[in-house]
Amino acid sequence: MNRFIGFIKKEFYHILRDRRSLFILFGMPIVQVMLFGFAITNEINNVDIAILDHSKDVNTKEIINKIATSKYFSIKGFISHEDEIESTFKKGKIKAVLNFEKDFGKNLVTQKKATVQILTDATDPNTANTISNYVGSILQNYQQELNKGLNMPYQIVPKTRMVFNPELKSVYMFVPGVMTIILMLVSAMMTSISITKEKELGTMEILLVSPLNPIQVIVGKVVPYILLSIINAAVIILLSIFVFKMPVQGSLFLLGAESTLFIVNALSLGILISTISSTQQTAMMISLMGLMLPVILLSGFIFPISSMPLPLQLISNIIPAKWFIMILKGIMLKGVGLAYVWKETLILIGMTIFFIALSVKKYKIRLE
Repeated sequence: MNRFIGFIKKEFYHILRDRRSLFILFGMPIVQVMLFGFAITNEINNVDIAILDHSKDVNTKEIINKIATSKYFSIKGFISHEDEIESTFKKGKIKAVLNFEKDFGKNLVTQKKATVQILTDATDPNTANTISNYVGSILQNYQQELNKGLNMPYQIVPKTRMVFNPELKSVYMFVPGVMTIILMLVSAMMTSISITKEKELGTMEILLVSPLNPIQVIVGKVVPYILLSIINAAVIILLSIFVFKMPVQGSLFLLGAESTLFIVNALSLGILISTISSTQQTAMMISLMGLMLPVILLSGFIFPISSMPLPLQLISNIIPAKWFIMILKGIMLKGVGLAYVWKETLILIGMTIFFIALSVKKYKIRLE
């Protein structure tokens, strides 16, 4: 019995000395609870909206002020003409536009009825529907305040239009997200075990004595997987178009170029993981646990980033999948060109260069 108790103590000491085991036991559950607790929400907060006010009377100003003072919306601009609505949405920041009809206040008094149009970016149908409901609730509350003590009540009629996805098809949201997850995880996992496999098989010595410099080894590891992942991306896009009837409003060439850029980004991240991992098992664990949760929760694929706490919003900026999903939705659903997605493209290019440079540096350190 004493031997058995001693064996148990030894196992406790072994676990407590192993930082990786402690992180898996205590760190990962805490991280997962925090991420799921704060990131998963169906509510909206500080959603950016724009106003098109044809009337500019007392009533519209009161409604705008009521919306601005709520925690749900942040008014980011006023547009002057309906022709600006589409370009405003294509920029990707504004999620809704409130369009007040001409003579809104006058119609409310004379006809007891006035109309406001709620236009939402329905590339994310769940968020668009939630925004419409929240705006409708604020309008209804304002209407009730106006009708206190009146025999003939005023009626504010909200008319909702879902832009880019009028039928609110959920596939419009899931296809870009699933494509991003597949390309990120498959590409990163394929490359994350490449260098660690060389170490475990004992073939690293061959690379050490070869005339290839670190950058050539890194690029050589990535190139075959780039070609295979491009084929993977092409299959996903074809399935999206012909099976799920996902439209591609923009340039197929630009879509292909951006997909290739993201593939290179994911592969370079996988190479970085492989250079800092000592075994294939460690590399696989980092790829799965370190990439899957952030990609799903912090990329804006399912849950709106604007509704998350500020620290998570800041962290989301270093998730490459966030920027690629924005690019995919812009090209496929909004039909935008490079002029609208240049910032996201530059961010992905910068991340890719950073991952490759860091991989080369880590590779040098380990081989010296």
